[in-house]
Amino acid sequence: MTYALLQDFIINEHIKNALKEDIGFGDITTDYLVSEDKKITAKLNTRQDGILCGIDIAESVFKILSNDVKVTKFFQDGDKIKKGDTLAIIEGTARAVLTGERTALNYIQRLSGIATETHRYQEAIGNNKARITDTRKTTPGFRMFEKYAVYTGGARLHRFNLSDCVMIKDNHIQFAGSITNAVNTIRKRLSHTHKIEVECDTIEQVKEALDNKVDIIMLDNMNCELMKQCVNLIAGRALTEASGNVTIETIEEIAKTGVDVISSSAIVAKAKTLDIALDM
Repeated sequence: MTYALLQDFIINEHIKNALKEDIGFGDITTDYLVSEDKKITAKLNTRQDGILCGIDIAESVFKILSNDVKVTKFFQDGDKIKKGDTLAIIEGTARAVLTGERTALNYIQRLSGIATETHRYQEAIGNNKARITDTRKTTPGFRMFEKYAVYTGGARLHRFNLSDCVMIKDNHIQFAGSITNAVNTIRKRLSHTHKIEVECDTIEQVKEALDNKVDIIMLDNMNCELMKQCVNLIAGRALTEASGNVTIETIEEIAKTGVDVISSSAIVAKAKTLDIALDM
């Protein structure tokens, strides 16, 4: 299987490392209790409403442990699921199902939680044009999966890593002496394929960023009135990103300022795992 953002070899390598961590030298409970030829049928059920994400990854956990496991899926990533829904039926070697249960659930619960939270934030924006986007505040070693969940939940994606896009923040500006100095210095060495974003917290900084023809202007921790003034000033000459003090309660008002994207770490960092269980 191939995902919009993930490839099989990446997924399988990550799963194998997760299984190594969880199984260690062997599942001594299951291996000592269950014979090798014992078969089992289990249902993957959700106990909460949400957006499903990671069902193919969960399937891969069992498949890596045994080729004999058959997974019949009734939903796909991105589908809305309701409490009580059976997402899939898993049939096959009992040892593989029991040993892989926790790892499979860790993936699907975490990713579905992020997709669900992302969807909530995007829905809260209402009919405004803005799209929610993530940040680099992710779990080390798990970013590619968390970004996939954000994407599945209906958001835009911010840069994947530091090499994706130039983002000149307040500390960079202080180091360089000004936005102009920072942009000019970077442009001398920057690939033509990379965009430049500048973090601004005053309208004066926005004007300087515009003078330097940057691609993206982040309106950082501004109140909505100032943000709207900046959006009107920018007038489409750069992509606008709102950041800071973004909550489910404030996001619609921020969106009404006319910004293009709204970045928030909450859709990943504060997302709760969705209650999904494997019932025998």
